Amino acid sequence: MRQLFTEVYLVTNADKYKHYERWATANDFPVENVVNDGSTTLEDRLGAVADLELAIRSRKLQDDIIVIAGDMLCADQNFDIAQVIRFFRSEPGELIIYYELEESEKSSSRGIVEVCPDTHRITRFLEKPQEGLTASRLASVVFYCIRRDTLSYLSDFLRMQPQATDRSFGRFWEWLINEKQLDVFGMKLPTGFQLIGQVGLSDYTKWLTHYSTKQQDNPAKPITYRSFARVGLMGNPSDGFNGKTIAMSISNFWAEVTLVESQTLVLVPHPLNDPTEFGSLQDLFCISRKEGYLGGLRLLQATCKKFYQFCSKQGIALTKQNFTLKYDTNIPRQVGLAGSSAIVSATLKCLMKFYNITDNDLPKQIRANFILNVETDELFITAGLQDRVVQVYEGLVYMDFSKKLMEEQGYGNYVSMDMSGLPLFWLAYLSDPSDSGRIHSNIRQRWLNGELLVVEAMKTFAELTDQARTALQDKDWRRLAQLMDQNFELRRCLSTLMTVWVLGISGWFSWRGSLARR
Repeated sequence: MRQLFTEVYLVTNADKYKHYERWATANDFPVENVVNDGSTTLEDRLGAVADLELAIRSRKLQDDIIVIAGDMLCADQNFDIAQVIRFFRSEPGELIIYYELEESEKSSSRGIVEVCPDTHRITRFLEKPQEGLTASRLASVVFYCIRRDTLSYLSDFLRMQPQATDRSFGRFWEWLINEKQLDVFGMKLPTGFQLIGQVGLSDYTKWLTHYSTKQQDNPAKPITYRSFARVGLMGNPSDGFNGKTIAMSISNFWAEVTLVESQTLVLVPHPLNDPTEFGSLQDLFCISRKEGYLGGLRLLQATCKKFYQFCSKQGIALTKQNFTLKYDTNIPRQVGLAGSSAIVSATLKCLMKFYNITDNDLPKQIRANFILNVETDELFITAGLQDRVVQVYEGLVYMDFSKKLMEEQGYGNYVSMDMSGLPLFWLAYLSDPSDSGRIHSNIRQRWLNGELLVVEAMKTFAELTDQARTALQDKDWRRLAQLMDQNFELRRCLSTLMTVWVLGISGWFSWRGSLARR
């Protein structure tokens, strides 16, 4: 830890100074870095901010500093302070560490922060607020990063607060953020904190015992999640083209990912989907022809990379824990059942559970975007949001990806629908499939080029989807079947439009009229 800092100082009172002096001598800690504030009782204490100012003034400190309460316990032994420092360096202001209160904790016992989810800037600080003053459950702890240019504010604050009871860090941040409107940012730790003074020495001893025996007596339990295949009922493939779709997940086919804590980070190849040994050259040919060249291992790796990147950008400090990931799937490959995104989705569920990332940190609508970005940004897979939304929400889902919604909020409007009374659906697919992404990639380029036929087709898909939503709500199965037929015919026309261009202009006009009628 000392490698991360130029110097480490410990501030204590005169009553306990000799104890810390002896501790410093026994643990190779510089005795001169133990600062005695001269107080002996609660009544003559200086106050937390005054103690910090004393250390800075007496030791002539002119660097950025980190302040950590000496009586604070982090609920996870693998806390990574280096990640906090990196985030602090990336933001143009001070940094406050916060966590999400547990249900049993009251907001009136902590300093509460209100944080802008986009910029991570703390917009408001409330020191132990009364009930009803804020809806935030994000609690600040005495864990701050302060830039050297801001240290002069300490003496200004102390001149305004002669009483030690008003010299707490909570009051200081209230003044600095709410009144001085200084830029202060927040970083969330997905774990809890306790103060030794509040939980007691017995709790402290219990925690130490728990950490020391965790590896021997309590082997980590595996974390396992499934994500299901999806079928599109209506609107395909307009989800990638600001259209509307209805799709549902099917439990017959799934991808399952298992995560277990380990000494090193290991991604386990699947024996069938990630083969490296073959019985013969003919076996290699047949397997490669049917299964393709790319298995699921790249999906695990890309998800892990994107997850770390997301948490770093969002100001979430992950603990230093390693794990082993393995996957299994029975989803038929390359037949449009969202097999790849199911693996990514299940992997993300495991990572969120392992690192205690909540729905508040990664809401469902943003989670679908995350899964899509893993495939499109990292692996260059042509895909739309529909599959990922259904695998996150599960069940029957209506989705509106209109341009206005996507631009204003970054995601569409997703509505879970009632599945009770749905008729029996039969699922058919080819045993020797092709890559559906290659087919869609051509349509996307033509849509981006503003090709009228493609643009009009996407509008028609959206109209059919709204009509199908009404049919589902009315349980009008005959009407739903008719709309599904129309959707399929339009999609078939769209996939064959490339051959139309060789017919010349007259052929183009005839197809345009056909699409308009559909």
